[in-house]
Parts: sequence; structure tokens; C-alpha cells
Amino acid sequence: MLGLFTDLYELKMAQAYLAHGMTERAVFTLSVRRLPRHRNYLLACGQGLLVEKLAAARFARDDIAWLRGLGLFSDTFLAWLADFHFTGDIWAVPEGTPVFADEPILELEAPLPVAQILETLVMNQITLSTVLASKAARIVHAAQGRAVVDFAARRMMGVEAAVEGARAFAIAGVAATSDMMAGRRFGIPVSGTMAHAFVQAHESEEQAFRAFAESFPDSTLLIDTYDTLAGLERAIRLAQDPERPIRFSAVRIDSGDLAALARAVRRRLDEAGLQDVGIFASSGLDEYRIAELVAAGAPIDGFGVGTAMGVAEDAPALDIVYKLVSYAGRDTTKLSTGKPVLPGRKQLLRVSREGAAVKDVIACRGEDGPGEPLLAPLVKGGEPTELAQRSLDEIRDYAARARAALPERLHALEDAEPPYPVEVSPALRRRHEEVIARLRRVHAQPKVQGERRRRP
Repeated sequence: MLGLFTDLYELKMAQAYLAHGMTERAVFTLSVRRLPRHRNYLLACGQGLLVEKLAAARFARDDIAWLRGLGLFSDTFLAWLADFHFTGDIWAVPEGTPVFADEPILELEAPLPVAQILETLVMNQITLSTVLASKAARIVHAAQGRAVVDFAARRMMGVEAAVEGARAFAIAGVAATSDMMAGRRFGIPVSGTMAHAFVQAHESEEQAFRAFAESFPDSTLLIDTYDTLAGLERAIRLAQDPERPIRFSAVRIDSGDLAALARAVRRRLDEAGLQDVGIFASSGLDEYRIAELVAAGAPIDGFGVGTAMGVAEDAPALDIVYKLVSYAGRDTTKLSTGKPVLPGRKQLLRVSREGAAVKDVIACRGEDGPGEPLLAPLVKGGEPTELAQRSLDEIRDYAARARAALPERLHALEDAEPPYPVEVSPALRRRHEEVIARLRRVHAQPKVQGERRRRP
């Protein structure tokens, strides 16, 4: 049960709402206030996992007993929590959609106490997957068609982060994962080579290579445990053994000057008639290092990427917010300095020319305007829609098409110039101004009673 995956103040607010009869429909918008440094877009991800988690967002008996023991909550509220479940609506952009600052990624509509309690879960699920998918998309683009394999699980922040992260990586175009749990749960292709420990455990590299290749023909041999080029020669000798030749599909280099070693390895493999044997590289790779290797023409066929991708090393967080934009049919916003919130139900329109995206328009829900509407029903009346039930392959294919439609400058590893344009429609802008004016009238600073008249 995931009911308790919420913050204390969400439960306190929910009890106060119920105590005062504030149970009408509320709309909350999830968006990111600003893009992280060097991110020209984000790849929205996690909506499918969120729908799964919403079904488990319930309070078990022992949860209720624990809450009662805190001495903070009324019996009436605890009885309400015992029947807590999500029956609301969610509109969202499809998973794999590139999004930009201030754009609605999703809008959740439900009775106010329910929508409030779910804030923590919604933000958590979209943040993790979006951060990781956005990092992986950069790495995949830098690889320029060469396979990228997820090696990140062992250095990620917990089991669920690693498993759900592998799904986000796959949506971004990562070809396979080494994480077996992710492979089983999501149907992601699994891939792996061998570790230095396997080589070290044997008396010699020859013994290690033969043992591994005979157990797993056409596998990848790790050749840099002692000396990369010497290890390569031993692998070649075994492949050319007239009595007991071994087969292997690739060699892996995990240290040293990867570009120079890859060239030397490629040359020697070709000389030995092993043109079909590929070269796989790992060792602290990220998008910048991969881009350098590709630009240098290093003959590397695939990359294993771990820590930098698994923790989104350069941008591990999002300025993501979940804000009330409507309650009981009344649109609302904030007046806080530097933190605008666009009121009401919204739509996100993507304007394209000849198949290429040129700008986005944040509009009122139902507003006619140019461009393709991106927000669509994800959950209706608590039930997942077709959008929430797409296969991972369908999501991955959609994400590839959506990224390909972006202007090329947005795929740069540095800040794009100019940034992708995002506009607010005139109708939504007027609505925002009207709501601000109303709130300022209501919340105008009151005059102090009995204030003395100033002397001229």
C-alpha cells in the first residue's frame, strides 16, 4: 500500500479540508519551472508508472493504526483514509514527449483532499523517470547510432530507482540493460559481458577466456585486466586455435585511452580475419566523453554507461512543482514573486512545419489554436485509458519520433541558442490577468483601524 507515501503536511491539510467541508473538485498542474543547466528540453517520463502506483495508493489497517498512534488525526479522518482511493482524472502528455519550462506535463483532477495527498507520489514518480530519461536521451544522441547499454544499477539510489530507471533509459533509446529485474519486469533486452574478477579468478587470461567463451559462445571478452593489447592477442590465439577454437562476438575495453586502444584493437582484429568482432567500450562514460570518441572516429560499436547516466550526474534534480490551479470551479493562482502559476485547466499545443516542431503554445483546455494538442486523458474516473496502457516499444518509438522532430540545435550538449520558443495563448494570458486582479482585490492589504491621519 502506498497511501503513506506522502508528506505529513499533505495529511494535515486533507484533514482540515474535510473538517471544513472542502471536498469539491480541484485541479493541480505538474510542471517544471526551469530547465536544468545544459538541458535544452526534458523527456517527460513516468506517467505509466504513476498510473500503476495510483492503484496501490491505499491505506492498510496497520497504516491507519500507526497514524492513530501519532495522536494527530481524528477518528473521522482516519475512517475516511481507510476508504481512500483515486477516482479522479489525469490529463498528461504522452510518455516520451519533449517538454520545456512551465509547460503542463500533467493535470490531476480529484476531490481536493485526495488530490492534495497524492502530491508527493505524483512529483516523485515523474521526477525520477524524467530526470533519467532526459540524461539518457543526451547520451543516446551523442552515440550517433551506436548501441548504448545501461550498466548503472549498482550505483543508483536504491532498487526501485535502478529498475524504474532502466525503463526510462529504454524510452530514451538505450538498447539494453544489465539489470535482470528490469529486464523481466518491463521486457527490456538484457545484456552483459564479464567482470575483471572472472579473469583474476583464473590462473591465466587464456583459461578465463576459454572458460567463458565455451560457456557462452559469441559473448564479449573483457581484455584489459592486465594489458589490453596483450589480452587481445591471447583472445585472437584462442579464436585461431586449430583444435579448439573459441567464438566471441566482441571485446570490451574498460580503461586507458579508449580512442587509441580501439584503433589498435580494430586494426589487429581485422588483420586476424576477425572483422565481425565488435568493440565495446566502458569506463566512466557520459555524453561528453562519448561525443569526443565519436568525433575522433574511434571504431567503437557500443558503449556501456553506468554512474553518470544512473544518477544523472550533472543535473540530478528538477525544479518541479504541483500547483493548485482550480477549486470548486474557481480558477486560482499564486501572487508569489518569481513563481507564476497559470490558472485553470490547460492544453499544450505543439506547432510544426513540414514535420519539424517550431514552437509550443500553452493554452486554455478546449481552446482552438494552431498546433497538435499534446495533453490527453491518461486516467478517467480512476481507470487507465489507452494512453496509459501503451507498450514500452510503442512509447520508445513515439519518443524517438518526437525527439527527431525537434530543431537540431536542441540536441546540442550545451545551451541552445536561441532556446525553443514557448508562448502563452492570448486567452490564457487574459485569464491569468483576470485571476490575478481578482485575488489582489480579495487580498488587498487592509487599512489599520484607527490609523491617524497624516499631517500635511
